[in-house]
Order: sequence, then C-alpha cells, then structure tokens
Amino acid sequence: MRQEAKAIRRLLRQLLDGPISLPNSHEADGPDHAPGIERALVRRLVAQGLIRLEGNRLAATGETRAYLRRALSDQPESRFADQHRAIEPVLETEGKVRRVLRRNAKASALQPLIRLRERNGAPFLSAEAIEAGERLAADFDFGGLQPRITASWEPRLSTKLRGQPSASTELSDSRYAARARVSHAVNAMGPELAGVALDICCFGKGLELVERERQWPARSAKLMLRAALLALARHYAPPAPAKRSRHWGADGFRSEID
Repeated sequence: MRQEAKAIRRLLRQLLDGPISLPNSHEADGPDHAPGIERALVRRLVAQGLIRLEGNRLAATGETRAYLRRALSDQPESRFADQHRAIEPVLETEGKVRRVLRRNAKASALQPLIRLRERNGAPFLSAEAIEAGERLAADFDFGGLQPRITASWEPRLSTKLRGQPSASTELSDSRYAARARVSHAVNAMGPELAGVALDICCFGKGLELVERERQWPARSAKLMLRAALLALARHYAPPAPAKRSRHWGADGFRSEID
C-alpha cells in the first residue's frame, strides 16, 4: 500500500510537468513515459478524477495538484510532529483589525518546567509564577521583540502580502503598550533576575543552556528562574498593603476609649 501511494505521488508529480505516455504504447520509449504504472491503477486514478486519459497519453487535471498537497501534508514526518503539537486558533485584535492565527499551545518554554517537583511533591513553580512567565512571553511576542531568525525569505519592503498590516499599523498603540509592559516587568525583576526570565520565557532557552552560557553551577538556573518569576508575579498582582496601626502621636489619631 505504501509503495502504491509512493508510485501515485511520483506519477502525479511527473504529470504536473506535462503529459506522459502510457506503458506499452508505441511512444513509451521516449523520455516522457510512465514506467512501472499498472493499467488498473491508471483506470482507478482516471475514475477518481486525478488524471485524464488522452489517447495513449496521461495528463494532469485540476485535482492533481490538490491531491499532492494533501498527500504531502499527511506524510509520517508531519503526523509525528502533530503528536507534539496542540494547534489552536487565536484571535488577535489590533485596533479594528482582527486576525485568526494558528498557535501551538505546547510551544511554551515553561511547559516542561511545570513537571518539576520539590522533594515533598509540591510543584517547583507555582501557578502564579507560571502565569507570570506566560504573560511576559505573550507581551514579548506581541510587541515584536523576538529577533528574526532569517531575512532571506522575507518579502522586499516594496511588496505587501495579502492580509499583511500596513506600516502605519505595524507598531500600533497596543504593540507599544506591550513593549512598555515588558520594560516595566524587566525593571521589576531587576538586572540580576530579568536575564534568566527573558532567556527561558521569551527566547525559549533550556535550563542547561542558560547554565552553560552564564557559567552557573548545575541546577542553579531553575532557582534563579523561580525567584525571577515570583518577583514578576508580585509585579503583575501586587499584594494588598498591610493595615498599619495608628500611633497615638500621629495626626488625626483619636482614642476609641470612652
């Protein structure tokens, strides 16, 4: 079955380059013939509308390219990768522009760290710490602060892709606000802790890589990350100020003793 599917894809790719001769025809010795294709398979593909028969020659139809796209997207490599993805639609609103994006919910750099446990079985990172890290990463991404991996595939500045925002909306107020929130978050964590939070939450680096790059002792990165995320959580949700008892010498102090 797998060999037949492979033969079908090979035949359809060949047909996209132009018509080819059937096997055992008088033209089958030419360079544009279809070697090793059984007549029964040809009849089945014709019945399915994937190819058409023109005398002793085969030609592509409107369904040929669409079938190839579907077949290639269903390759084992794609199925294996999909097992490690959780693709979900995300609505992004920017001013009056609304776009539906595809997001991999399992792509968060903090997801593997959720499994970390203390010796007593308690989570190493609290829910508040995880939420703070996710919020920092979301602002970082939405603010466009992620450096581009490569510019070789990007369109020229003079061209505009369909659905692409114009230059005037590329850095809207909402994106500036996201960048400002990242800046405030970095200041709240301080220079000693902000770096490790950015490396792991925003740049997707692993704990061991951070330790190698910073020449830290083993298992120290997770301790620094926890301290950073707890500080960040306090920044996002400051604790309520404690009630202060008023001293008898303070202005406006009134004794409650009758």
